[in-house]
Amino acid sequence: MSTLYDRFEAAFMPNYGVPPVALARGEGCEVWDVDGNRYLDMIGGIAVSSLGHAHPALVEAVSRQVATIAHTSNLFLHEPEVLLAERLIGLLGGQGRVFLANSGTEANECALKMALKYGRTTGRTYVVAAENAFHGRTLGALSLTGKPSIRDQFGPFPTDVRFVPYGDADALKNAVTDECAAVFLEPTQGEAGVVPPPDGYFRAAREICTASGALLVADEIQSAIGRTGHWFAHQHEGVLPDILTLAKGLGGGMPIGACVGFGPAATIFAKGDHGSTFGGNPVSAAAALAVLGTIENDGLLEHVRTAGAELADGIAAIDHPLLKGVRGRGLWLALVLTSGRSPQVQAAAQRAGFLVNALQPDAVRLAPPLIITSEQVTAFVTALPAILDEASRD
Repeated sequence: MSTLYDRFEAAFMPNYGVPPVALARGEGCEVWDVDGNRYLDMIGGIAVSSLGHAHPALVEAVSRQVATIAHTSNLFLHEPEVLLAERLIGLLGGQGRVFLANSGTEANECALKMALKYGRTTGRTYVVAAENAFHGRTLGALSLTGKPSIRDQFGPFPTDVRFVPYGDADALKNAVTDECAAVFLEPTQGEAGVVPPPDGYFRAAREICTASGALLVADEIQSAIGRTGHWFAHQHEGVLPDILTLAKGLGGGMPIGACVGFGPAATIFAKGDHGSTFGGNPVSAAAALAVLGTIENDGLLEHVRTAGAELADGIAAIDHPLLKGVRGRGLWLALVLTSGRSPQVQAAAQRAGFLVNALQPDAVRLAPPLIITSEQVTAFVTALPAILDEASRD
């Protein structure tokens, strides 16, 4: 009899390979596979499942909305999308205009189109992004992605993108002239291995862009919606970008993305310049409103700061030859290894009942639901030395 894994391999294109676990259901921060094995979810659907699995607020909001009206297209408006845009603007200090999309890549495509239109109207011909950055896999977003291994085979790209080392403010300043339309940066590089920049880097980027007239685009697809202990990671440095992109944790599991423009960038687009059939979908908007409301009502920003510090401190206290350290902020962390054995750590963690992500050869990503408890943090930290032992032997 064919297993679910065999059926997956036969039915799907091979771009994902065959994932190692087939999940059947989830509750809170725990998930169960099709064989009934239970796992503590320490990756949260790649920083998506903000409220964990089957959270009552999310279930109620989605169920109510899908029973009311599930889709309108952009030919008509509906209240959930307006409420969500207003809510995001409120969290951003009452500033901005919003475009709702379906994913992070689409949010970045929107931002790139805004940058290109701004460039064409101001005589600016190129954009700047960071080496090892990840902004998505569609051709526009991929042109901004500084990872040759996934980028080069799909070029050449129509947009002139110039890459600079991440965290190097001098290199950024040298690259941004009055011919630069925009600078795309992640407040922390996610797919590169949860790599934070030096303190003050994002502030310096803001000053460089202001001085040159380039737009500063903050890609917060992974880092926003409470993931680092603030609503948005750029708030750690007290700066405001010209364009902000969001997705992942905003929908708590439902597909949604957002692009927010501030100041003059808020009105770059004219009628007909951009669109999305499913963007602003009522069900996804209702889910996002439930996520934002629960984070606020349950005090999850403070909880993220507390639980994140507990998790980071617990990992940092482990003395193991395979563990170099931990980096990141809030509940967005990476185990940094002394050698390229992250796949072995992921496999050993799975066998021990924990789901983590081998992000880079020497980095393992942790992005659990924002509701993770102190007891669950302790369970992972307690199990980690044995996981590292097993990974060292594999």
